[in-house]
Amino acid sequence: MAETVAVRVVIRGRVQGVWFRAWTENVARDLCLDGWVRNRSDGSVEAVFAGPAAPIDRMIINCREGPPAAAVESVEEEWIDAEPLIGTGFRKKPTA
Repeated sequence: MAETVAVRVVIRGRVQGVWFRAWTENVARDLCLDGWVRNRSDGSVEAVFAGPAAPIDRMIINCREGPPAAAVESVEEEWIDAEPLIGTGFRKKPTA
């Protein structure tokens, strides 16, 4: 069984009002990742992904592109403890 890892990302650019959260939720579920995504009051999108390393890497690459209407300027990554996220599924959270 592959080791579970987790990453917190903050995506900046034109990422709100372009279906970024719904797109992230769909892609993360397709990759069988646990975690969440939310808009932030500063205009960025924050997400946490947990799962095997290869799908996490794929998700980060996908976040650098985003959905068609997005214009991603940067993706900050912070590797975090995966344990609390294992088995939680993937969901959208309210704006923080």
